[in-house]
Amino acid sequence: MTPINQGPVSTRPATGEGDAADLRSVILETRDVTVTYGTHEALHPTSLAFAAGEVTSLIGPSGCGKSTYLRSINLMNREIEGCKVGGQVIYRGQDVNAPGVDLFELRKHIGMVFQQPNPFHKSIYENVAFAPRRHGITKKSDLDQLVEESLRAAAIWDEVKDKLSESGFALSGGQQQRLCIARTLAMHPDIVLMDEPCSALDPISTFAVEETIRSMASRGICTIIVTHNMEQAARVSDRCAFFLLGEMVETGVTAEMFANPSDQRLDDYLTGRFG
Repeated sequence: MTPINQGPVSTRPATGEGDAADLRSVILETRDVTVTYGTHEALHPTSLAFAAGEVTSLIGPSGCGKSTYLRSINLMNREIEGCKVGGQVIYRGQDVNAPGVDLFELRKHIGMVFQQPNPFHKSIYENVAFAPRRHGITKKSDLDQLVEESLRAAAIWDEVKDKLSESGFALSGGQQQRLCIARTLAMHPDIVLMDEPCSALDPISTFAVEETIRSMASRGICTIIVTHNMEQAARVSDRCAFFLLGEMVETGVTAEMFANPSDQRLDDYLTGRFG
């Protein structure tokens, strides 16, 4: 298996000229990435760049290719029979879409949070400690520190610190989702992918998760979030990419895209003419 390169990120701009993201470093790029199921190309060639400490929202109507694109980044589509991913997914200068890449190692660095909270059938503590222990951290004091740091980073420590031995399923839906975020953060990922992480949550829990996303960005984590909620995209993301019918139609700084979309199809979507 090909190891994952831990070299420095690129220092070239992540985006076009003239926006704040120019000062950040590219950590991930996709170059002409396609996803095909049999003979159907569900995602047309898509090229995007993502920076450390930046939140990017992927927006568009249902079935437009945004979740398909998201799953191509950590190679989840490889696990679907008949699915083929083309193009390049460049993480830290290495094409992880090349044959022989160690998926186990890759997913240490590119974490995933799903639409529905999916805690393990374990205690709150063990949910967070499970993966680090599997990767060789066995000293209890180290695990204790890692569990606390991860739960704090996911903004849930104060709510669970006195019940770490209880099941993760004893938590509310919003707490479970933040527990899953903590479980992801315990591996110290560079990138966190989120597929509609708030769609099953109430407004208060949604706010807590959004605060966690912004906190992750402040710690240098690159976050890519699929959302149908335009208000959420405006609140949490620095940049945005609009997908339609398998095509990435427009990308740019979120505030600028929402205020002055370049493509009429994005304008129609934002104003509710479809989607």
